[in-house]
Amino acid sequence: MSGAHDDLAALRQRIDGIDDQLLELVSERARLAEQVARAKAQRGEALKVYRPEREAEILRRLTEQNRGPLTDEQVTVLFREVMSACRALQQPLTVAFLGPRGTFTEEAASKHFGHDAGMSPQTTIGGVFREVESGAAHYGVVPVENSSEGVVSHTLDRFLDSGLAIVGEVELRIHHALASHAGGLTTVRRVYSHQQGLSQCRAWLDSHLPGVERFPVSSTAEAARLASEEPEAAAIASEAAAERYGLPLLQAQIEDHHGNTTRFLVLGLHSPPPSGHDKTSLVVSSPNRSGLLFRLLEPLASAGIDMTRIESRPARQQGIWEYVFFIDVLGHAEDPRIREALEQMRQRASLFRILGSYPRAI
Repeated sequence: MSGAHDDLAALRQRIDGIDDQLLELVSERARLAEQVARAKAQRGEALKVYRPEREAEILRRLTEQNRGPLTDEQVTVLFREVMSACRALQQPLTVAFLGPRGTFTEEAASKHFGHDAGMSPQTTIGGVFREVESGAAHYGVVPVENSSEGVVSHTLDRFLDSGLAIVGEVELRIHHALASHAGGLTTVRRVYSHQQGLSQCRAWLDSHLPGVERFPVSSTAEAARLASEEPEAAAIASEAAAERYGLPLLQAQIEDHHGNTTRFLVLGLHSPPPSGHDKTSLVVSSPNRSGLLFRLLEPLASAGIDMTRIESRPARQQGIWEYVFFIDVLGHAEDPRIREALEQMRQRASLFRILGSYPRAI
């Protein structure tokens, strides 16, 4: 027995030693980050502490070298927090997001920027755009599409009026929970959630809470707040939102599709340089005529460029039944092959704008 105890003590001693080494190495990284800030100041360079392409390169290199037992996702989370802390030593970042506190958008923003970034909740998607446009926030995070419910039209429409660029993207697995002060499902009389949350849990609600009224509200976090004030109400929200408003969980992971994922865009003033694994988003349009879409997309097909998404939206400032197309392609706008194809599209379109080239989600 004493031998096993001695072995355990020795293992813990080794862990303590490694922790000491990790602390010293992380501190050294932080000191180097401070030196970088001073060097930029001495050279008269603008302090730009968030480099999407640089961070993407670091994370991909580390995950490629990862041999476990930590998963690539765990390694990414760990080093994002290290980078977030080092960034904060140089310059604290303010990130606007679609609030209130406890939304999935806040979770996506924290996943991307780490917990040392200052989070600024906004009541609307337009509010997030305005915060970044005005300089009140360095960056913004907004939802753009869900794997089961499709595009977030408000986000796409806002790009038509904004000069902001897409500087990054975040993919977040969405797990919905039913939370309530009700003692059980039989005492729930109404359910609050964002319309997307209600839609993503429709089959579960039909099966477990048939006939119970469903009320769409502005966010899943707002749903949790409302349910916290009504003993017979429940909210479909994240576990984080339920915890924030003191709501017990009645059932976890009630989403109908367990691969349910939402994609978020990171907004900034300028797109980053190539990282090697990039995506480009653009919006194009042309007067409606036969073969319009084929003519616009033909340069991509001829160049063998992978188009990952296309969405049409009404062109509000053009004629009735005129449309604009939001397109995502793999690659960076500075890549020669991409640049040539996009230039051909520009010549064929009446409206053409690159919304951003940015590292693909990790």
